[in-house]
Amino acid sequence: MSELVWKTAVELAALIKRGEVSSTEVAQAHLDQIDAVNPALNAIVTYLPEMALELARQADEKQARGEELGILHGLPIAHKDANETKGIRTTMGSPVYSDYIPASDDLIIARLKEAGCITLGKTNVPEFGAGSHTFNRVFGATRNPYDLSRTCGGSSGGAAVALATGMIPIADGSDLGGSLRNPASFCNVVGFRPAPGRVPKYPAANAWARLGVDGPMGRTVQDVALMLQAIAGYDPRAPISLQVPASIFADHLGHDFAGVKIAYSPDLGELPVDPQVTGTIEKQLPVFSDLGCHLERAAPDFRDAYEIFQTLRAWSFELSFAERFAEFGEEQFKDTIRWNVAQGKDLTAAQISRVEVKRTELFHRVREFLDTYEFLLLPTAQVPPFLLEWEYPTQINGVAMETYIDWMMSCAFITVTELPAISVPCGFTDDGLPVGLQIVGRPRSEFSVLQLAFAFQEATRFYQQKPPICQNQM
Repeated sequence: MSELVWKTAVELAALIKRGEVSSTEVAQAHLDQIDAVNPALNAIVTYLPEMALELARQADEKQARGEELGILHGLPIAHKDANETKGIRTTMGSPVYSDYIPASDDLIIARLKEAGCITLGKTNVPEFGAGSHTFNRVFGATRNPYDLSRTCGGSSGGAAVALATGMIPIADGSDLGGSLRNPASFCNVVGFRPAPGRVPKYPAANAWARLGVDGPMGRTVQDVALMLQAIAGYDPRAPISLQVPASIFADHLGHDFAGVKIAYSPDLGELPVDPQVTGTIEKQLPVFSDLGCHLERAAPDFRDAYEIFQTLRAWSFELSFAERFAEFGEEQFKDTIRWNVAQGKDLTAAQISRVEVKRTELFHRVREFLDTYEFLLLPTAQVPPFLLEWEYPTQINGVAMETYIDWMMSCAFITVTELPAISVPCGFTDDGLPVGLQIVGRPRSEFSVLQLAFAFQEATRFYQQKPPICQNQM
């Protein structure tokens, strides 16, 4: 049954619902794949095979009774270890939560269960999801399946690796500065950051927070769209959630892009980007002309974006960690988290208010730019996957990275605009390392972004290339 793990989620869901394969058979195939490849990768860190098989058996019985089935019925999934899962250990990659077992599910987890997913474990994260390199003191590092000496990115790094190697067909994740997009780029999968409120968050200490969002990951764009049908949609407990039904993501992704104007920027005008990344992406830009698009090199004015992101991130870290520091002692947390919290404590009300004004001005500059260009293309990550022993890249093209998140600004600049953005596989460096293309759309235009990503995917089909650890499999 090993071929089942390389079916798309859309294909698997259809096979199960037609009765051509059982949920139990699908679960067992994925469990076998985990047993085969996870020991070398460390992507799934809390592993629950017995529970998964019992859930799959229950799913088969439900189907046999002729009951209504969820959109994700029978699909195996492992949840990000930053999301709380009822009765399942949730460590957040931190020693202070190494034995924590939540009493309830986060909303995204509850919706995935309601849609029929089969939970088989949790995926590894950096400590509290801070930084785009998946390592922590509880489980260690997760390795990149395309080169075991390199990082998989993060913070949804375990999820990206599990997808890339056929351990699961879909994955949940979250994104503040690129945590869905960066690992997708590093692992040759798809990661989609939707607009705030598209996938509601509950519970949340600050229900109006908009910097971090939950979202889907998959090997293909159509799998991401399928998952959005389960996790998007209004919830009255999430005051910024959008009152638009998730069924909008059920429409066909095919679209004629003839005459559509698209901008490409290799660096948003100011960011250092490794030439291996830009070179790989630019080899594929003719695809957009082949699709009928008018592609031009252009970028909005992103001045102040760095200050905006760093300020709002620091403010959010102080909010998130002040009570934890008081409870556990700040020495229990990694240095970069302590640094980020200290930055937040030093902020003044005047700094925060002026940054919000600058953010408003930035949004309008980008919005007006997208009145001319329907989409903006740019690198997802500024570097290819870096060595596992590095905590983060300290320089790019000779430009020093002053903080542990400076190298992530190609994603972080987009975060502060609140625009939907997807990372889709775009090829490989000469060393065989994956590179992602980031497609950014107009405000709340998630479906249009999916359509363009789908068109590019079908023209290039990089998602079909398996990592070396899996290349001898069917």
